[in-house]
Amino acid sequence: MDTTLLQILVCPVTKGPLIFNKANNELISKSARLAYPIKDGIPVMLEEDARKLRDDEALE
Repeated sequence: MDTTLLQILVCPVTKGPLIFNKANNELISKSARLAYPIKDGIPVMLEEDARKLRDDEALE
């Protein structure tokens, strides 16, 4: 994930910061408790396509 792009992108729900999860190839929004997928190198920033974080994931 391009670090410059990561600094610009925010969660579309909360407008909060995102954390890149390299293992799952996702952008994590802890405040929204959502994980946005990255497909073919492009972040999919749609709430309906995001995965809801489990309780244990949201605390990490």
